[in-house]
Amino acid sequence: MTQTSRPPLELKQLTYEVDDSIATITLNRPDKLNAFTDRMVFDTLAALDEADADDDVRAVIITGAGRAFCAGADLSTDGTDTFTKTSGSDIDPDSERAKYRNRDGGGIVSLRLFQSLKPIIGAVNGVAVGVGSTMLLPMDIRLASTNARFGFVFSQRGIVPEAASSWFLPRVVGISQALEWCYTGEVFEAEEALAGGLVKSLHEPDDLLPAAREIATRIAERTSSVSVAMARQQLWRMLGASHPMEAHRIESAAVPQLGANADVAEGIASFFEKRPPNFTLGPSNDMPDVYPWFDEPDFEPYE
Repeated sequence: MTQTSRPPLELKQLTYEVDDSIATITLNRPDKLNAFTDRMVFDTLAALDEADADDDVRAVIITGAGRAFCAGADLSTDGTDTFTKTSGSDIDPDSERAKYRNRDGGGIVSLRLFQSLKPIIGAVNGVAVGVGSTMLLPMDIRLASTNARFGFVFSQRGIVPEAASSWFLPRVVGISQALEWCYTGEVFEAEEALAGGLVKSLHEPDDLLPAAREIATRIAERTSSVSVAMARQQLWRMLGASHPMEAHRIESAAVPQLGANADVAEGIASFFEKRPPNFTLGPSNDMPDVYPWFDEPDFEPYE
């Protein structure tokens, strides 16, 4: 696989590290319980872009520094005016970031997570409320510390669910559970998150990241990254399909297109030779011609 060199990331409110083909993105404002800011929005976009462009990265873990995952929007700067403006309202309309003007910051992050070509594992190390909970929803696998707490607290702040959570949450946990959590706005314990299907499993604090890395390692060592990237896009995007024929149409094109590539030859050879596969293709350059089969809708402000 051929990759171009990339300038180093300049991140202020999160860290990005790659080890053994696993990228770890850490929300890094521990003194503020990793409360979410506009800067964190754009740091997250940059980190996800970096992961997608690097074919050596096979999986991504997102976690928080210190004792919190993310305590929601940072209320310390604007106080009661926090929600009177949208994220990016101060962006120059002529800048390269102009497409993010006057948009919900959590939604910008959730939509970018949705578009990711790499599988994303959320490792919820502590409190995750507001956007701290909603940003988890587009992640593929969510694990939690026994110290974690969650809350879709919008009704207790007088606002509405954000970060595209009105689309994601019912699909992740079902409509009845989603409505109960949004109606009450209550903060709930990790055990309730597990019972409600928000997280896959609970772990003692010191065991959380090792458990996330164990899953990421199984992906990184045994699978074709192109196959995983296609599966991620197929499964997430077919959640909104009107008929299974839409899935059949894409699969009927993707199977023969991928079937002719080197990863499939290697996958079959390794199966017969009873050895681990050595996949060499990467999603930055080697996605099948059928991808993308969809058009990303532009943001249109509600009038």
